[in-house]
Amino acid sequence: QVQLVESGGGLVQPGGSLRLSCTASGRTFSSYHMGWFRQAPGKEREFVATISRSGDSPRYADSVKGRFTISRDNAKNTVYLQMNSLTSEDTAVYYCAADYLRTSMERGRVGYWGQGTQVTVSS
Repeated sequence: QVQLVESGGGLVQPGGSLRLSCTASGRTFSSYHMGWFRQAPGKEREFVATISRSGDSPRYADSVKGRFTISRDNAKNTVYLQMNSLTSEDTAVYYCAADYLRTSMERGRVGYWGQGTQVTVSS
Protein backbone atom coordinates (compact mmCIF):
# COMPACT_ATOMS: atom_id res chain seq x y z
CA GLN A 1 0.00 0.00 0.00
CA VAL A 2 1.06 3.55 -0.68
CA GLN A 3 -0.75 6.76 0.16
CA LEU A 4 -0.34 9.77 -2.11
CA VAL A 5 -1.02 13.39 -1.17
CA GLU A 6 -0.83 16.16 -3.75
CA SER A 7 -0.25 19.84 -3.09
CA GLY A 8 0.61 23.00 -4.96
CA GLY A 9 -2.52 23.57 -7.03
CA GLY A 10 -4.24 26.90 -7.27
CA LEU A 11 -5.22 29.78 -9.51
CA VAL A 12 -2.65 31.10 -11.99
CA GLN A 13 -2.80 33.53 -14.89
CA PRO A 14 -2.24 32.37 -18.47
CA GLY A 15 1.48 32.13 -19.17
CA GLY A 16 2.24 31.53 -15.52
CA SER A 17 3.81 28.61 -13.71
CA LEU A 18 2.97 26.22 -10.89
CA ARG A 19 4.77 23.33 -9.27
CA LEU A 20 2.77 20.41 -8.01
CA SER A 21 4.12 18.03 -5.39
CA CYS A 22 3.02 14.55 -4.43
CA THR A 23 4.34 12.97 -1.26
CA ALA A 24 4.03 9.26 -0.68
CA SER A 25 3.85 7.29 2.51
CA GLY A 26 3.66 3.59 3.08
CA ARG A 27 5.78 1.09 1.23
CA THR A 28 9.05 1.97 -0.47
CA PHE A 29 8.55 4.94 -2.74
CA SER A 30 11.40 3.99 -5.05
CA SER A 31 9.63 0.73 -5.89
CA TYR A 32 7.01 2.60 -7.90
CA HIS A 33 6.94 4.31 -11.23
CA MET A 34 5.20 7.63 -10.67
CA GLY A 35 2.96 9.72 -12.83
CA TRP A 36 0.60 12.64 -13.18
CA PHE A 37 -2.82 12.61 -14.77
CA ARG A 38 -5.46 15.29 -15.10
CA GLN A 39 -9.20 15.55 -15.56
CA ALA A 40 -10.87 18.64 -16.94
CA PRO A 41 -14.58 19.31 -16.41
CA GLY A 42 -16.67 17.08 -18.64
CA LYS A 43 -13.67 15.15 -19.90
CA GLU A 44 -12.06 11.83 -19.11
CA ARG A 45 -8.95 11.59 -16.99
CA GLU A 46 -5.85 11.76 -19.20
CA PHE A 47 -2.19 10.92 -18.95
CA VAL A 48 0.18 13.86 -18.42
CA ALA A 49 3.60 12.46 -17.52
CA THR A 50 5.41 9.52 -15.95
CA ILE A 51 8.86 8.96 -14.53
CA SER A 52 10.75 5.75 -13.82
CA ARG A 53 11.66 4.42 -10.38
CA SER A 54 15.15 5.88 -10.60
CA GLY A 55 14.05 9.20 -12.08
CA ASP A 56 15.26 8.47 -15.59
CA SER A 57 13.46 8.72 -18.90
CA PRO A 58 10.47 10.95 -18.26
CA ARG A 59 7.59 10.65 -20.72
CA TYR A 60 5.01 13.29 -21.55
CA ALA A 61 1.73 13.71 -23.31
CA ASP A 62 2.14 15.69 -26.52
CA SER A 63 -0.07 18.44 -25.12
CA VAL A 64 2.42 19.27 -22.34
CA LYS A 65 5.74 18.35 -23.92
CA GLY A 66 8.20 21.22 -23.66
CA ARG A 67 6.15 23.00 -20.99
CA PHE A 68 5.88 20.50 -18.13
CA THR A 69 8.69 18.69 -16.32
CA ILE A 70 8.26 15.68 -14.07
CA SER A 71 10.92 14.86 -11.49
CA ARG A 72 11.26 12.90 -8.29
CA ASP A 73 13.29 12.88 -5.10
CA ASN A 74 13.35 9.38 -3.69
CA ALA A 75 14.98 10.59 -0.48
CA LYS A 76 11.92 12.79 0.15
CA ASN A 77 9.34 10.30 -1.20
CA THR A 78 8.12 13.06 -3.49
CA VAL A 79 7.35 13.49 -7.17
CA TYR A 80 6.97 16.91 -8.75
CA LEU A 81 5.32 18.41 -11.79
CA GLN A 82 6.71 21.77 -12.87
CA MET A 83 4.19 23.44 -15.17
CA ASN A 84 5.21 26.44 -17.27
CA SER A 85 3.49 28.51 -19.95
CA LEU A 86 0.11 27.49 -18.63
CA THR A 87 -3.03 28.02 -20.69
CA SER A 88 -6.72 27.68 -19.98
CA GLU A 89 -6.53 24.23 -21.58
CA ASP A 90 -4.45 23.10 -18.61
CA THR A 91 -7.28 23.78 -16.16
CA ALA A 92 -8.08 20.48 -14.49
CA VAL A 93 -7.83 18.42 -11.35
CA TYR A 94 -4.35 16.92 -11.32
CA TYR A 95 -3.84 13.47 -9.86
CA CYS A 96 -0.68 11.77 -8.70
CA ALA A 97 -0.36 8.09 -9.57
CA ALA A 98 1.87 5.19 -8.58
CA ASP A 99 2.23 1.72 -10.00
CA TYR A 100 4.73 -1.08 -10.50
CA LEU A 101 4.00 -1.24 -14.23
CA ARG A 102 4.75 1.94 -16.12
CA THR A 103 3.23 1.15 -19.52
CA SER A 104 -0.08 0.05 -18.10
CA MET A 105 -0.09 3.09 -15.80
CA GLU A 106 0.26 5.36 -18.83
CA ARG A 107 -2.85 3.67 -20.24
CA GLY A 108 -4.78 4.56 -17.10
CA ARG A 109 -4.48 1.27 -15.22
CA VAL A 110 -3.14 2.70 -12.00
CA GLY A 111 -2.65 0.95 -8.71
CA TYR A 112 -2.70 4.00 -6.47
CA TRP A 113 -4.18 7.47 -6.90
CA GLY A 114 -3.91 10.63 -4.90
CA GLN A 115 -6.98 12.69 -4.06
CA GLY A 116 -6.25 15.36 -6.67
CA THR A 117 -5.40 19.04 -6.62
CA GLN A 118 -7.20 21.71 -8.61
CA VAL A 119 -5.29 23.84 -11.11
CA THR A 120 -7.16 26.75 -12.62
CA VAL A 121 -5.63 28.91 -15.33
CA SER A 122 -7.57 32.13 -15.73
CA SER A 123 -7.08 35.86 -15.94
